[in-house]
Amino acid sequence: MKVAVGMSGGVDSSTAAALLQENGHEVIGVTIVTHEGGSAETAALEAAEQLRIPLHVLDFRTVFKQEVINSFAESYYRGETPNPCVLCNRKIKFGELLKQSRALGADYLATGHYVRKMVDETSGRWLIRTGLDTKKDQSYVLYSLSQEQIAHALFPLGDYTKEQVRDLARDRKLTAADSSESQEICFIPDNNYAEYIRAAMGKDSEPGDFTDLSGRIIGRHRGLIHYTVGQRKGLGTAFGKPMFVASIDPVGNRVILGEGNDVFTDVLWATGLNWIALERLSAPLKVQAKIRYKANPAAAVLYPENNLVRVEFETPQRAVTPGQSVVFYDGPTVQGGGVIVSDKCGIRQDLLKTE
Repeated sequence: MKVAVGMSGGVDSSTAAALLQENGHEVIGVTIVTHEGGSAETAALEAAEQLRIPLHVLDFRTVFKQEVINSFAESYYRGETPNPCVLCNRKIKFGELLKQSRALGADYLATGHYVRKMVDETSGRWLIRTGLDTKKDQSYVLYSLSQEQIAHALFPLGDYTKEQVRDLARDRKLTAADSSESQEICFIPDNNYAEYIRAAMGKDSEPGDFTDLSGRIIGRHRGLIHYTVGQRKGLGTAFGKPMFVASIDPVGNRVILGEGNDVFTDVLWATGLNWIALERLSAPLKVQAKIRYKANPAAAVLYPENNLVRVEFETPQRAVTPGQSVVFYDGPTVQGGGVIVSDKCGIRQDLLKTE
């Protein structure tokens, strides 16, 4: 069986390729150039040479800007806080890269994600399950994959912890064994989101009003791209007491502030839904839901509402943020997920209009 391995040159993809080789598969490396200044190509070439596998370098800068960078930036101007990794996995890695890998004759695309996949013998559906290493589990960023994409994906590291993977790499004398962890957002090296967005889109974010929850103006903000729900630091104004971003109103160009308890809510709405373990949601369903990548799963009930799902939590959640994904689990199994379109102040109607 011929397998293309998405190679970054790091320990995860290098070890995944080595394990597949040892299992008798014909392995090729594929690495993508996604943005100016990316350094993955050099590391991937070194890893491929060490493993003695061919490496195909694919220029994805145009499609990556169209599908990921532009979407990321435009979301911030709408007062959202997006997760570009979710979009990249669906559109780029398991979209364009999988397509190119199949064109190179590969049966599967393998990655270094810490997740597991299996087939449900009853329904015949492909499932994604959390990785053995709960600290490294990446199932959250893969909830939007289709059945076809999962069917042609391999995740060789799902049954290992990160330290076990490093040990496997050291045993095989891989140069990447002790490589550092990759940064959270690959195309923003200094984590200065606002400056990056301004440069990428060629426009600034207009200043506007800070208001309290009653609508009273209490200050001025620097532009919506500087803020996210739950934020306390960097507001740029002294209020005499700790204040937090409770909601962002792009239509009125307002940032709505509240006190600590004002950023909690026990209900959210999500759209852009993708289901993995079930074909569709047709009745209320008990799940554990994660409202961001690093959040702990929380008990909730899902209710279908036309093209939305209403998520009601047993306990209030802090900083429910439009643009982030909410992912639903049944134990280790991903049920599905969607993009949050509400916060403390309720459904963002402007986001529903963009669907």
